[in-house]
Amino acid sequence: MSGPLHVFLAVVVVCVCLGITGCRAAEGDPATNTGQIKLALPATPLPEGFSSYYHPVAAEVTPNIPGYALPLDWGQVTNAERFTYVKDAQRDLLTRNGFVLLGAGRSDDIADLYDSIEESGDPVWVTPDAVLHSFHIQFNETLKTVEETQLIPLALRLSEQLQQASEAQYNSFDGELREAARRNLAFFSVARQLLDPKASPPGVAGDNLVQQEIGLIEAHAGFAASPLFTYQEDYSQYLPRGHYTRSEPLKAYFKAMMWYGRMGLLLKGKDISGNALVTAEEARRQTLQAALIASLLYAPAQAEQESPAGAWRRLYLVTAFFAGFADDLTPYQYAEQIREVCGAAGTWAKLAEPETFVALREALAALPKPKIYSGAGRVVLMPPFSPEQLDETLADTQGLRFMSQRYTPDSYMFQQLIFPAVGPFTGQGEPFTMVMTPGGPQRNFARGLDVMAVLGSDRALQHLQDGGDTAYGKYDTQMAALRKQFGDLPANEWGRDLYAGWIYSLEALIQARPEGYPNFMRTAAWEDRQLQVALASWAQLRHDTILYAKQPYPPVAGSAPPPPPPKSAGFVEPLPEFYARMLALTNAMRDGLRDLGIMPSGTLPRLQSLASLLQALQDISVAELSGQALNEGQEEVIKYFHAYLNEGLHDTDPEGLKTTVVADVLTDPVGMLALEEGSGNVRQMVVAYSDPAGNVFLARGATLSYYEFKQPMADRLTDEAWRTLLAGADAPKPPEWVEGIGGK
Repeated sequence: MSGPLHVFLAVVVVCVCLGITGCRAAEGDPATNTGQIKLALPATPLPEGFSSYYHPVAAEVTPNIPGYALPLDWGQVTNAERFTYVKDAQRDLLTRNGFVLLGAGRSDDIADLYDSIEESGDPVWVTPDAVLHSFHIQFNETLKTVEETQLIPLALRLSEQLQQASEAQYNSFDGELREAARRNLAFFSVARQLLDPKASPPGVAGDNLVQQEIGLIEAHAGFAASPLFTYQEDYSQYLPRGHYTRSEPLKAYFKAMMWYGRMGLLLKGKDISGNALVTAEEARRQTLQAALIASLLYAPAQAEQESPAGAWRRLYLVTAFFAGFADDLTPYQYAEQIREVCGAAGTWAKLAEPETFVALREALAALPKPKIYSGAGRVVLMPPFSPEQLDETLADTQGLRFMSQRYTPDSYMFQQLIFPAVGPFTGQGEPFTMVMTPGGPQRNFARGLDVMAVLGSDRALQHLQDGGDTAYGKYDTQMAALRKQFGDLPANEWGRDLYAGWIYSLEALIQARPEGYPNFMRTAAWEDRQLQVALASWAQLRHDTILYAKQPYPPVAGSAPPPPPPKSAGFVEPLPEFYARMLALTNAMRDGLRDLGIMPSGTLPRLQSLASLLQALQDISVAELSGQALNEGQEEVIKYFHAYLNEGLHDTDPEGLKTTVVADVLTDPVGMLALEEGSGNVRQMVVAYSDPAGNVFLARGATLSYYEFKQPMADRLTDEAWRTLLAGADAPKPPEWVEGIGGK
C-alpha cells in the first residue's frame, strides 16, 4: 500500500481509534487567557486526493464495425417479425435513427427488465445505463452502510468530545474568549442534540441558542437569520433527502452534518469588506471561535486518551473519498497558521492582541478562497454587475467550516455559468435559466446540459442555444474557459475521489464517435440518447452525495431472400473508453474502501463482480469495434446479462435498486426555487445493429430516463415524494430534446 492514504492510516493508527472517550484540557497550563496555546499537529498534512487508487485502464481500438446506411431499409432487418409490437410512429424513428425509445417505463428495476428481455428470446442490447445504475447502487449502498456503522457513531462521539471540551474552555476563560467558547459550546451542542435528540445541552447555553437553531432546522422553511452566527442561512437545506430518509439515525446524521458542513466561522467583518456578512466584532469573535476549535482538535493527547483530531481526520477523509475535498478552510489550516503567527510558546492573550490577531487573519485570508458560494448570508449584489463580484462574494464567505461540504466539478461549473459570473439576458422569451430579478433578467439557474457541454458535448451546447439558455453576456467566454480548464485535466486529477471519477466516466459516454463506429451511433439522435443517459446517471450521483456536495447559489437484401443468418445473442454498446473508466473507478473504490478499513460486509464480492463484468464489456466492445466475431463466453455475457447484473447486486437493500431518485442541485434565492434533477423509470429501447457479416438485427435494452424541473425550495423533494409526483397527473415531462428519440 502506498500513496496519501497509507500516510493517513499510519496517523490514524497512532492517533485515534473508533472508541474515542471524553476529552479534557491538556496537562500543564490551564486553558486560561494567559495560558499557552498547545498544538500537536500531525507529521503529515491532509492528503489532497486519492489518485494513487485510480489506475487508468487502456482502451485502444481502431473502430471498424460493418454498418448499414440510414435511413434503415426495414427489409434488411433479419428478425423484424419478432418486433411487431413496435408501433408505426416508433418504427419511423427506428428506421430514421437506427434506434428508438419505446413508451414511458413502468419499472424502476433495470435488472428485472433485462430478465424479461432474456425470457422473450429477443437479442439483448447491453447498455451503459445498466452499468451506471449498477455502480450507483454500489456507491450509494456502500456509503449508506459506512455511515450507519461507522460515521454516525464517530460523529456523535466527536460532537460529545468537543461539546465537553468547549464547556471546559468556557469555564476557564474570561472576556471575549469566554464568549467565543460559549458559542462553540452551543455550536457543538446543536450537532449533538441533532444526532441524539435525548441529549440535553449544558446549562451555560441557557440563552436558548441551541433550541432556536434546532427549531429553524426542524422547520426547514428557508432563509432566516441564524441566532448563533447572525447571518442568513437557508434552513430548507436541512430537510433529509436522498438515502437519508430511510431511517431515523440517517435523518439525524443528515441534519447534523449539514450543520457542520454549511455553517461557517467567517474571517471578514465590515471593517475590511463592505460586502461582509457580519460586523467586525462578530468576525473577530468567529475567528476566535475557529482558533479555539483548532486548539481543541490539535491539543496534545493524554497518554490514556486519543486526540479528537484523528476522529475529525477520519470522518473528513472517508467522506472525501466518496464526495471530494473541501474548498473551505479546515481546522488543520487554522492550527498551522496559529502556530506560525504565535510561535511555539504563544499564549491566548498574545493571540488576542490586535497586532497578532490581524496577522493571523491576514495569513488565513491569503489561503485559497472557496470556489463555490453556498448561499451563506443571502448576499445581495448592487449594480454595476460584474464577474469580479463573485470573487468578492467568495472572499467574504471565507472562513472555517468544521466539516465543510465539498467542492465538486459540476457545482463549480454551475457557479461559473450563473449570475454574476455571466451577464444579463440578451435574448428573447423566457428560457429555463432566466429569472427576473430586481436587477433585471439574470441566469440564476444552470442546466444539466451545461455540465455536459463543459465536458465537451457540442450537442448539449446546441440544445442550450436552441432554448435561449446561452443568451447571456460572457456566457460563451465562460463556457470556453471551462472547457479548456476541464479538458486539460489529466486522468489522475479526475481520479482524486469517486465523485470526480464518476464525472470523468460520463465524459467518455458523451464523446462524438468517429468513423468506424455504427452509423446510428454517429447521429445527432444518438448523441441525444447518450446525453439522456449521462444526465440520468449524473442525477443519481447528485442524489447519492446530496449531503456532501456543496450546492451553488446565484450563483441489408437483394431480390431473393437471403439465407438465414446465424442467431445473435445481442450486442454490447461499443464504448471501450467508457467501460475502461468505469473499471478504473470501481477498482479505486474497492482499494480505497479496503485501505480505509470501511469495507462493509458483502461489498467486496459485489465490487469484484462489477469489475469483472466491466472488463468483459470492454473486451466485447473492442472485439465488436474491430469487426471480430464474439466467442462463446462473450455471447453468454450478453445473453444472460441480467444474471451478471444481479450477481453484483446480491443482498442489496431493495430500496436502493430503484432508478427513481431525485436531487436538488442549485437554489435561486430570488424566486425561492430549487433546481431538481431526477432519474425516472426504466425505459426500453430497440436498436438495429449489424454483426461482422453485415446482418442487421434488432435488439432490446434498458435505458434510464431523465427529468429537470424547478421546485419550491421550502418543498425540496425526497425520493418518496418524487415517486408520488412521477406517478401523478402533474408529473414533469422529459426535456423537449428527448422527443426526437421517442422520449414522450
